Amino acid sequence: MSISILRRTSALIAILYIITLSACTEIEENVPVPTDAEPAMASVTENETITSADNYTETTADTSETKIELVVTAAATETAPTETTAVTEQTATYAENPPTSLGLSLNEITLTVGQSQMPYVTMYPTDSDNKGEIWTSSDETVATVDDKGLITAVGAGRCTVTVTAAANLDVYGTVEVLVDAPPETDSSGALLPASIELSITSITLEAGQSQMPIVTMYPENCGDKSEIWTSSDESVATVDDSGLITAVSSGICTVTVAAAANPSVEAYVTVNVEGVDAPTYIDGILVVNKTYALPKSYGSGVGPDAQAAFEEMAAAAKEDGISLWTASGYRSYDYQQGLYDKYVKEYGQTEADRFSARAGHSEHQTGLAFDLNIIDDSFAGTPEAEWIEEHCYEYGFILRYPEGKEDITGYQYEPWHVRYLGKETAKKVYESGLTLEEYLGITSEYAE
Repeated sequence: MSISILRRTSALIAILYIITLSACTEIEENVPVPTDAEPAMASVTENETITSADNYTETTADTSETKIELVVTAAATETAPTETTAVTEQTATYAENPPTSLGLSLNEITLTVGQSQMPYVTMYPTDSDNKGEIWTSSDETVATVDDKGLITAVGAGRCTVTVTAAANLDVYGTVEVLVDAPPETDSSGALLPASIELSITSITLEAGQSQMPIVTMYPENCGDKSEIWTSSDESVATVDDSGLITAVSSGICTVTVAAAANPSVEAYVTVNVEGVDAPTYIDGILVVNKTYALPKSYGSGVGPDAQAAFEEMAAAAKEDGISLWTASGYRSYDYQQGLYDKYVKEYGQTEADRFSARAGHSEHQTGLAFDLNIIDDSFAGTPEAEWIEEHCYEYGFILRYPEGKEDITGYQYEPWHVRYLGKETAKKVYESGLTLEEYLGITSEYAE
């Protein structure tokens, strides 16, 4: 028989005994006081409060109250254990199927003073019948935690928050908490940026390629989020005020962004520029597109063979009543860079890449390409455009970016753009009905 059953039995017997005594006309006031050698005892007062003998202590009689103490003998073979259990700050609650392990949605957090965050706890097995939690903080001057697990930053420093299974004190998990100092403010009281996060921290580009990291400043509700961008070596890569990084020549440099309102807060991008040592020839054809670039120093003007071929073509067109002239010929690397940057600012990089080449990737730098007459979509369908498409191959040119081939050439339809290949090669490409990429079996895609 357990100790709890003995106690309940003793109490019931005591109550029955009181009821019996209440029927008597006289109650004895002097009842022997129990000794340590006597059996389990209980006391009861007139207001029906029962005290178990297990907690019995001798008291001084109160004359204002008639107290009855009685001896209750339990018919049992078990004896109460003599050992005592030490009292601890945490006491496990009973469960037939207690948790044996637990998981936390996070094990470390960084907060600023006043911020709060709550980890999610999962007890295993999931069908445990008691999933109560006990939360404690190792240092409440750094962070406090309530009984639901909400951690709140109090002061700068580090502490450990622990969650323990209430039904199994051997099962627990911890969250390491780092609390940063409160954010600084400017003279107006607006929060200053405390940190910067970048979408990329390192990039590899080819000369002429560009990429822009995305900047996030914290705290997110800081006042002034303007940026200051710098490059450690502009001969390798430049960066504009909006953070557009452009590769210039082979090498490695660091691009830095600082918070204008708090310049000590910085973030960095390591830029590796892979140089182009020589132009690419495939089957004897100089190839320049989004995949294949030219060295920055390549080219010095329109190629003499290309110029002579154009003059011959223009003369033949004139005989057919068609007037042709060059709107754009040779472009240097630097000129193309400025032109491309202008279009990016006006239209955005994605749209600009459809009709303008990045520096080092323009056919105009070869000195073998011409934009004729009008560089505008309105040129499509004109007699001049139709004549060029039908006859340019006869003089060594191909229409470089034909209609419906943007996904192959990388550029939208340009009825004004021709490329000199020489009469023999131009005729083969024209008669194949293929773009130059298809004819050579190559791609036209930027590396990023």
